[in-house]
Amino acid sequence: MADGGDLAGSAVVSDPVEGGRGPAPRSSFARFWTAAAISSFGTAVTAVAMPVLVVQLLHATPFEVGIVGAAQFVPYAVLGLFAGAYTDRWRRRPILVWASVGRAVSLGAIPVLWLVGALQIWMLVVLLLLFGAFSVFGFAATQSFLPRLVPRSRLVVANARLDQTDAAAQTLGPALGGGLVALLGAPIALLVDAVSYIVDAALNASIRVEETRERRRDRHLGREIREGLRWAYAHRTLGPLAVSTHVWFFANGLALTVLSLLALRALGFTAFTFGLLLAVAGSCALVGATFAARIGEWLGIGPTIIAARAMYPIAWALAAVAAWVPAGPALLFVALALHGLAGGVENANEMALRQTVTPDRLLGRVNANIRSANRTAAAIGALAGGAAVALVGDRWTLVAVAVIFAIAALLAWLSPLRSERGTSD
Repeated sequence: MADGGDLAGSAVVSDPVEGGRGPAPRSSFARFWTAAAISSFGTAVTAVAMPVLVVQLLHATPFEVGIVGAAQFVPYAVLGLFAGAYTDRWRRRPILVWASVGRAVSLGAIPVLWLVGALQIWMLVVLLLLFGAFSVFGFAATQSFLPRLVPRSRLVVANARLDQTDAAAQTLGPALGGGLVALLGAPIALLVDAVSYIVDAALNASIRVEETRERRRDRHLGREIREGLRWAYAHRTLGPLAVSTHVWFFANGLALTVLSLLALRALGFTAFTFGLLLAVAGSCALVGATFAARIGEWLGIGPTIIAARAMYPIAWALAAVAAWVPAGPALLFVALALHGLAGGVENANEMALRQTVTPDRLLGRVNANIRSANRTAAAIGALAGGAAVALVGDRWTLVAVAVIFAIAALLAWLSPLRSERGTSD
């Protein structure tokens, strides 16, 4: 990687923009990274277990599949703006810890209800709504905590390291998840993710970093929310990128709903084969994340994001063809590989850009505002996906997915993002 070196050994920082922070110990990023890795492996298992539970064990209709897919994202629409404001008010490490504990409890309740024979679709939706509510705060704190652990000039590398680990989890985790589902059943496999959140909470609780809360008497929640929204959407680069990303998440929510129905029903994938499909996407995301910083330096951050975003419509056009041809299963693997590669290259550069141009005092709000809108778009996309499959079938829904991904890429290409070259310390 172009900007190599051990990030765990380069976590002594002071904020060049905001100031006022003490140095983080050298082990801080290592613990944060390890916590993220363990949680990512658990999430990768759930990516296999949850669709199998919903589609094959609970026998959900296409529309119910869409509702379940949307449930964990709905809290972003309700709580996202508030979570961002309070993340900038509160210390971020405790938020990380308690959000992980809450997610562990809400996810762990699913296998318990299954074992006593009480689990129904509506109960699953309620638990995923609760899971999503904790996730709103957890992710707002996660994306805003990293710049307190590493210098801003190394954020592309730091995000790439996290993405590499997440991609490795997506590579090995689905295969592991498919095996666990086959051996223990989908509900019990979900316990792996619940336990991973407990370990995540313990590791983040052990991080030593100085966090001071700014005490002001003139605080006004509405004013703080508006300030975060202005920065996210009035900024010449972040604004158009945010809108493009919202369109991307709508397409992705649509795509993932159709994917589970196409693979598990139309193409007859087993749980293990479905796990392998996700593992291929994860392995290619790992390759993309490995070269993300180097490509970002070579092309510039903006052009790298645009180039990666242009790969998604190609990937899902291939997925649409897979629904029509006899070689559909093999073609679907190719499509998911391309999707994973694009995600690995894009994500580290996009997150580093946002973290670099946003002052620390606004970072919680900006991250939460954008993520809230992203997850809301994903929820609407998931619901639309279930409805579209029921109305026009998976083939034409996948064609629509490819078109919407192309619109997201076009919005990014037409924006000032084309001239954004990189980050600075």
